[in-house]
Amino acid sequence: MRRRKSLAVALTLAISTSVLAAPAVSATLTTPRCDTRPLWSALKSLRGAGASGISMAIESPRCGAWKGGVGLADLRTGRPVTGDEHSRIASDTKAWVATVVLQLTAEGRIRLDDSVDHYLPGLIRSRHYDGRRITVRQLLQHTSGLPDYLDAPYWEDETAHRWEHFEPLWTVRQALELPPPTDRPASGFSYSNTNYNLAGLIVTEVTGHSIATEIQRRITGPLGLRHTSWPGDRTTLPSPALRAYVERGGKLRDWTDWNVSGSDASGALVSTAADVTVFWTALLGGRLLPPAQLAEMKRTVPDGEGGRYGLGVERYEKDGLVTWGHSGFMETGHKLRNAVTGNGSRSVTLLVGSEEFDEDRVDATLGRLIRDLR
Repeated sequence: MRRRKSLAVALTLAISTSVLAAPAVSATLTTPRCDTRPLWSALKSLRGAGASGISMAIESPRCGAWKGGVGLADLRTGRPVTGDEHSRIASDTKAWVATVVLQLTAEGRIRLDDSVDHYLPGLIRSRHYDGRRITVRQLLQHTSGLPDYLDAPYWEDETAHRWEHFEPLWTVRQALELPPPTDRPASGFSYSNTNYNLAGLIVTEVTGHSIATEIQRRITGPLGLRHTSWPGDRTTLPSPALRAYVERGGKLRDWTDWNVSGSDASGALVSTAADVTVFWTALLGGRLLPPAQLAEMKRTVPDGEGGRYGLGVERYEKDGLVTWGHSGFMETGHKLRNAVTGNGSRSVTLLVGSEEFDEDRVDATLGRLIRDLR
């Protein structure tokens, strides 16, 4: 659920060697009249990205819904990626949570410029932080000034708490013990998972239901996303799973199984590339939010790294092409990349089963696909 920090990451030799030797490239297309050459070209390009396995799904007016994959979903068994795999989508969860909050805004149950203290009285009162001066909008836009609870020394050992349950309220209180971030740009942006765990708590306070329940009632149920789930304390992924790998101590390790309860509203969702693509197509196509709330979501501030951030969405622009989405990175090694046109007509999602891969190649492939899928 941490945000990506750079677009260039060194390849993991053990992963790339095994994947390049694997012949697995597969796809399923629902609209046979579509010119599939850009899709197959994309898959071939992704073979050289150095990831163990990549699951891909697209939607476009001419191609309809399409899914495919490259590499291996499981290095131990040699199972190839087919495009049906379940994965942890990490911080892409934030867009789903922001959608719920904005739906509640449209219903008059939450106001973006109300303070956090209005909904959670007295929770944020410390030497550095005051919930009376932090708004819901600032939580969703990462301009609250609250630190990321994952920066606490408690989390320095990546696997020490791998199997433990954590309540989101505990993660918030942990963050309040940290000093304010010092690297904020003029916009005040500072990416913090604490913000979204707080947003989830506000949803619970307002609705009487968990954020997991509200996502199911408002998004996954109405859209028929049968392969999207909230794991709770479940440490395994539904089958088929995109297993994830990291390199530690010179060895390749499978870290797929993990208790991610602490991630909560900042990054707990499990989904497939196809389900994520349907969500983004519906969101930017205006099927989940009224026009006023969708416009609020797309009001962005500079993130200090050359990009812009709205309310739970990232805005990308390269060579005159503007796309939207939200990247994701989970401690397990799972990563997500996506790109969606502003009206939701074209959408691409990539789920990656490796902590390290050639992100420049992956992002370039996303850009080419969005341009080619007319």
